[in-house]
Amino acid sequence: MSEFVHLHCHTEYSLLDGAIRLNDLCARAKDFGMPAAAITDHGNLYGAAYFYTTCKSYGLKPVIGCEVYVTHDHTDKNSEWARVRHHLILLAKNNEGYHNLVRLVSRGFLDGFHYKPRVDKELLRKYSDGLIALSACLAGEIPRTLLGHNRLLKGGGTFDEAIALTHEYRSIFRDGFYLEVQSNALPDQALLNAKLLELAEHTKTPLVATNDCHYLNADDVEAHDVLLCIQTQAKVNDPKRMRFEARDLYYKSSEEMEKDFGHVPEALANTVRIAEECCVEMDFS
Repeated sequence: MSEFVHLHCHTEYSLLDGAIRLNDLCARAKDFGMPAAAITDHGNLYGAAYFYTTCKSYGLKPVIGCEVYVTHDHTDKNSEWARVRHHLILLAKNNEGYHNLVRLVSRGFLDGFHYKPRVDKELLRKYSDGLIALSACLAGEIPRTLLGHNRLLKGGGTFDEAIALTHEYRSIFRDGFYLEVQSNALPDQALLNAKLLELAEHTKTPLVATNDCHYLNADDVEAHDVLLCIQTQAKVNDPKRMRFEARDLYYKSSEEMEKDFGHVPEALANTVRIAEECCVEMDFS
């Protein structure tokens, strides 16, 4: 049995961004000996029911989640801050958590849609029961603050402000908040990981390791790049277009993740612990 579970994964339902089909995802997790698989698409739960039934058919535990966009006020569509939004991974621990996740995603589209479906911390507090939260990738609020890139903070953020944000998220999700470390070729990732380890030690917040998977195989990177071009209506050879600087956001094996995070084994162990906590049951009768 694998000692690692992928908890940050973008499927075909992260439209024109994720390139992992649900059946392929579950087959790969099964081949790797992982006990569970997770879905965390951008802003939506379109694939949740299909993912649930596919996981069950492969004998895997389904972990239902979403990468939401957090803004200062989800009803604001006019101020200079309206387009400032941070990523946050939410995972449903139980049916109450799943229903709260549905509520958050629905409110994000119905009330908060401004380029992307957005939620805010008031909504997170209201619907936090039954949810586990991970601090997300470089686009998360805490990562951006640690790197001095938080546009909502004067100067972009400091370590003390990251401490305050960590305590804020822990007050919302209580024991269900984790600082997320990743291993990829993005320029700021190694620096961020060092700061996250320091922050975890300072605030006594648990770590969790992910790979922010966007495609299944390492050699799918070129196909995924074409997908991004379709999304942004750009040409592949345009030097100024949006592109992923990392070429390793694929569904890595447990051995690869253990090689990347051997220095923080608790971050690997917490992936299995979180998956064990997540027990959503869907009744299709």
